[in-house]
Parts: sequence; structure tokens; C-alpha cells
Amino acid sequence: MSETGWALFETAIGCCGIAWSAQGVVLVQLPEANEPQTRARLARRVPAARQLEPPPPVRRAMADIVALMQGGAADLSAIKLDMRAVPEFHRRVYEAARTIPPGVTLTYGAIAARLGQPGAARAVGQALGRNPFAIVVPCHRVVAAGGKSGGFSANGGVSTKLRMLAIERAGNPAPPAPQGGLFERGGVDFDVATALAHLRAADPKLGRLIDAAGPFTMQLKRTPSLFGALAEAIVYQQLSGKAAATIYGRVCALFPRAAAGPTPAHILRASDAELRGAGVSQAKLLALRDLAQRAAARQLPTVAEARAMADAALVERLTAVRGVGRWTAEMLLMFRLGRPDVLPADDYGVRKGFALTFRKRQLPTRQALEKYGERWRPYRTVASWYLWRALELPAR
Repeated sequence: MSETGWALFETAIGCCGIAWSAQGVVLVQLPEANEPQTRARLARRVPAARQLEPPPPVRRAMADIVALMQGGAADLSAIKLDMRAVPEFHRRVYEAARTIPPGVTLTYGAIAARLGQPGAARAVGQALGRNPFAIVVPCHRVVAAGGKSGGFSANGGVSTKLRMLAIERAGNPAPPAPQGGLFERGGVDFDVATALAHLRAADPKLGRLIDAAGPFTMQLKRTPSLFGALAEAIVYQQLSGKAAATIYGRVCALFPRAAAGPTPAHILRASDAELRGAGVSQAKLLALRDLAQRAAARQLPTVAEARAMADAALVERLTAVRGVGRWTAEMLLMFRLGRPDVLPADDYGVRKGFALTFRKRQLPTRQALEKYGERWRPYRTVASWYLWRALELPAR
């Protein structure tokens, strides 16, 4: 890296910039309101540099930043920084901040204590406010006392800070806590308080709905197998809850020794007459047969395998089963596996809740809802749950 240069690159939070010298990275620029503004600000901050093709070390740094902002477990500690223009105290603050893992926060006071200057919390905040190495020196992981977010000088302010933390926490979940406040997701927890703070910051209108609807109380329904969950879902399709429960109870009663519900072998051995006699329609009977055959042939993921799969890949696998559509797969991801970032954009209740919350005369299309819902990532499940709650609130 012999020549000073700069470049722009796209990330999940927008168009970022990076500048470098022979000694390392000089600057990382967070997104402005649009790409021309990011370009202009980057050029002002490094007037001696010019736009160039990044050398290999800078390309690796860019790739790692992109991965981290997508929720990946990227390690930025190896990125070499050019701190020649950085005051000594600021350098020490930045080095301490670089030790904070993704998704974890420390207070300004804790950083000061690590530096052996417990009374220097304000000075730490000032140093981080002038941080030229955003993301690489993760000033977004440093908060005020009491867990308050503190300031953030980038475009979007605290909203940007909370969004970056939310992305990191979704991809790098913390270990289970011993008490409430966490929503369990198959042995991996995400912080409800963080999710709500992110949604309020990203979308004030949704924030008002959250305040009106009250605490997030969504409950998971545990299942020993995806087969059992999908078999129950197939029976429940297009029926009232009471009628579906009656029919599903009759199906289970066909196999009295199956305490956890029917297995693939049970469904394959049962006659059409037995299943139809329990109230299962012909279409659902064929769907149950297909599901059982796929499970018996090990074409259906186990619960453990499902938890390791990305949402899109899992939806694709599940919707290959006859009678299992995208909505059914999304409900399983939300209410059985507890996935935090599912937006069932075809669901009438979600669309109706959106129209009520945002005062729309017509229900949004799937495309419009998905586009608007991008701001809710990576907690679209929580946003969807509150849109359902909007239907229960008094008319406003």
C-alpha cells in the first residue's frame, strides 16, 4: 500500500467508504444519506487521497466489514490501522474498544477503568466521537452508564448505532441468561430489549404501536420433530382452531401409544379410511402421506439440522412437501424455531395490521410490505407479532 487512496463499497447498512496509506487503513466512513454524500464526505476527510483500486489488504478489510454488517462472525482485529495522526490517549481508547466482541457492549466508564483512568469516562466518549475507524474500532459497542445508548456522530445517529448492534447480536448471539428478558430460540437466545430498541429507533411509527400494545409475550411451541410440527400444521390449515384441534385429536387417537403424536411410520401404516374417518380431507390426507414418505426417506431435516439452516434454505426444503406453502413454513420458523427475522408478507393479519398502523386505505402488496420491512431487520418476527397485535387494539 504505497499510495494514499480511497474507495466506496456496499454493506447491509448502506454505502461505506475506506481510505488507506502505506501504513494501513486511515479512515472508515459510515454511510451518509446517499452515495454522493458519502463520496463527498470521504473526499473532504482525506483531501490528499484519490479514488483508487484497493490493494489486497484493503480488499480483505472491506470484505470483513461487509461480512460483519451481514451478521457474520468476522474478525476485524487483524486490520492494520494507520494511527500516526491519532493522539496517544485516543489510540489507547481505540485499542481497548477493539477488544469488545461483536454484539457486546461496554460503558465509557468501563473503558476508562481498563485504561487505569476511572474518572475519564467523558474523555473516552470524546475520543470515540472522533473515531476515524468506524466499525473496525467499534465505537457503536460503547454505551453510556445504565445501558443507555449514548451518542453517535454518524448519519442517523443513535438509530444507526442500535441497528449495527442489532445486526451483530443476531449473528453473534449471547449465551443464555439465567433470568427473564430473553426469547429462547432453540437453545440460542436473542435479547428482546435490544430488538425493541432497534425497532423503535428504525421506525418511530412502529415504536408507537409497540408502546400501545405492551410487552412482547410471544410464546414458542416446542416440538420434538419437524414432521410432528408440519403434520399438525397440515391438519390445522383453513380450519377454526376448535375444529382443527378436534380433528387432530382424533388423528392422534388412532395411535394411542404415540404420546408425542403420530410418527411417519404411523401415518404410512394408517389406512385412508381411518384418516378420513378422523376428519382429514382428501387433500390433507395426500399431504400427510407425502410428508411421512419424505420424513421416512430422511428428506426432511431434523430439528437440529433445521436450526443450522438459513431461513430461505429451510423454507425451500419445507415447501417441497405437498400441502406446505410458504406461509406454513414461515409460521414454523416463527413459532416452533423462534427465528427472529421472519416477515410473513402474505399473511392477512400482518398486512391488515400494517394498514391500520400506517393509516393505509388498502392492504399493502407483498412487495411493498417486504420493501418497507427492510428497516426492521434483523427483528422482523417481532415487528410482525406487533402488527398482529394492532388488530386487537381499540380503533384509533
